[in-house]
Amino acid sequence: MKSDYVATIGLEVHVQLKTKSKMFCGCAVEYGSEPNIHVCPICLGLPGALPAMNLQALKMTALTGLIFKCDLAPICKFDRKNYFYPDMPKNYQISQYDAPLCHQGEVPLYDMAYPKDAQKNIRHPNKRIRLVRIHLEEDVAKSFHFGTTTGIDFNRAGTPLMEIVSEPDIESPEEAFAYLSSLKQALIYGGVSDADMEKGQLRCDCNVSVRKHEETRFGTKIELKNLNSISGIRRALAYEIDRQIEAVDRGETLQQETRRWDDDLGKTSLMRTKESEHDYRYFPDPDLLPVKIGVFMEEVRALLPELPWEKRERFVREYGVSEYDAGVLADDRELSAYFEAAAKGAQKPKAIANYVLNDLLSALGAANQPVAGCPIPPNHLKELVDLVDGGKISSKQGKDVFAEMFATGKAPGLIVEEKGLKQESDIGAIESLCDEVIAAHPKSVEDYKAGKVAAINFLKGQVMRLSKGKANPNLVGEVLVRLLS
Repeated sequence: MKSDYVATIGLEVHVQLKTKSKMFCGCAVEYGSEPNIHVCPICLGLPGALPAMNLQALKMTALTGLIFKCDLAPICKFDRKNYFYPDMPKNYQISQYDAPLCHQGEVPLYDMAYPKDAQKNIRHPNKRIRLVRIHLEEDVAKSFHFGTTTGIDFNRAGTPLMEIVSEPDIESPEEAFAYLSSLKQALIYGGVSDADMEKGQLRCDCNVSVRKHEETRFGTKIELKNLNSISGIRRALAYEIDRQIEAVDRGETLQQETRRWDDDLGKTSLMRTKESEHDYRYFPDPDLLPVKIGVFMEEVRALLPELPWEKRERFVREYGVSEYDAGVLADDRELSAYFEAAAKGAQKPKAIANYVLNDLLSALGAANQPVAGCPIPPNHLKELVDLVDGGKISSKQGKDVFAEMFATGKAPGLIVEEKGLKQESDIGAIESLCDEVIAAHPKSVEDYKAGKVAAINFLKGQVMRLSKGKANPNLVGEVLVRLLS
């Protein structure tokens, strides 16, 4: 982006809630089913069918508001948003207009939420993106285009859908990436959505404009659609910002419109000119009463989890891990729970973090297994670290024992016993080995006493060889220095 231009970005994120049934009927919410089997007169929009509200969806939306520090309205209501499109057979969508459930709020942008190539050059560290509102509505059906024909699957129609609308506080594609990463992680932590973009559980529309630095008024807002990954959103915004700047530089007047992103071609194209709010002719839904949320808020507040950014700070404070390590651990809810189960009461939680972040993640990745399928229980990992730190086995042996633990699920102590790996830490036995090596290598002894410090490494290696790798290497070094002084 040219340095004399400013980009202004606001995001509208649609999130499918993790409920068992739809927003206004009892049909199941189930991804991947045969088309049009989870349908009824209500979600098909048949005449005379009356909606019944999903209480769990209301609670999940209220919980999302608490997560992002929103102001929750004491009373909310539902409205009809009128438009004519094949994916909405009623010709209106039940949504919330002037009385949404959540107002304002914020989403924090932390360092590791940014793309890796941008984490060392963050322009506004610890920035927070303000929210306008979070409202609840029903999802539409899904269209499938087959060249000359189109099919409609109404399984998705009526799925509870939150819309999270940000203020235009985002200034770059990288900040948009960080905002969506932080938002998605918090939604998963809260258990309100799996937020899987490939399954359409999290979808995003981007509003973007550009203006010269000296201008105070925003440029013409253009909406981007058909975005199905966070990295794709970053690419789409980067392209669209450059496209708008080039158009303005040529003297063109941009118009408010909706554009489609083609990730394969790497460019946007015109879909339609943008509708205005009055085109939807909102009015209160006469079939649904307003909702007083106070009747369930005590239950919702009890569900508020420790949030990922709070967990990172606590891991640094309680376990002494670095901010980076804490960020990686807290990035995944299951991984952070595994680490904490292993680190509770441990003498060296940092050593446990090292095993988790290096050995465990590597082994899980190679086996294509999730953390939930890890064959090593957290208490076994703690036991392994205690064996290494207590001098019972060497750090190298610890790596070998870990590999055996992952392959077999056996406890580390049992593996050490079965394979005869117990490290020799008896001072008398180590002194005997050192005496034997010193007697067998007088030249190296002379070199060490003459000031060639590296000679002791040779002697140490001979002791380890003589002990078949079982001698405690730290004790070997200490004993050799003492005997040769």
